Amino acid sequence: MLATTDAIVLALQKHSDKAHILHAYTRAGGRVNYMVYGLGRKHPAGLYTPLSLVQLTAAYPPAASSRPPVLKEATLLSGPQHAVPSVTRQTVALFVSEVLYHVLRHPMPDETMFDFLALSAQQLGETDEPQNFHIAFLTGFAAQLGFAIPETAEGISPLAAGTPHTREERQHRLQKLCAYYAEHVETWQNPKSLDVLTEVFDS
Repeated sequence: MLATTDAIVLALQKHSDKAHILHAYTRAGGRVNYMVYGLGRKHPAGLYTPLSLVQLTAAYPPAASSRPPVLKEATLLSGPQHAVPSVTRQTVALFVSEVLYHVLRHPMPDETMFDFLALSAQQLGETDEPQNFHIAFLTGFAAQLGFAIPETAEGISPLAAGTPHTREERQHRLQKLCAYYAEHVETWQNPKSLDVLTEVFDS
């Protein structure tokens, strides 16, 4: 059965010499992992950059089967790559998509969450200050997940206080946010791209 849905790209991983796995968060089904055959020929790799908003058409196996759906067609709708090229923007997109990859694990539709992510991806492509995007995103994402950051709790209030303006302020806020997520998300892992993000802000 063929089905089409909008999706947010989380990651693209090599599975074999002929296949890749596309991890995506979809409007229709929440977290879905697709088999992608012919990357670079049938499927341009540029469609699957982190945090891209795409429309995917896939062939789904019978309900009783454990096989993943096979991607047949993809169309780029929007994403960070639509903006003026920026190492900071690309690195922030990688960081945010890695957070989503580890946190959003369930194949359960949530249109409110999807709309939040789609709007966030669009905003990253449009913002003039991508260096602060991931901080605002983590704050809003926490609220979507049900553990909004309180503005008055001791030790937490700095997370919600204004926009950071210096490298030191960003790093401090990001460390506090990651610690806050670690307390509330069982599957939380500090993203590997966190080190890359730090290097970009140090340059």
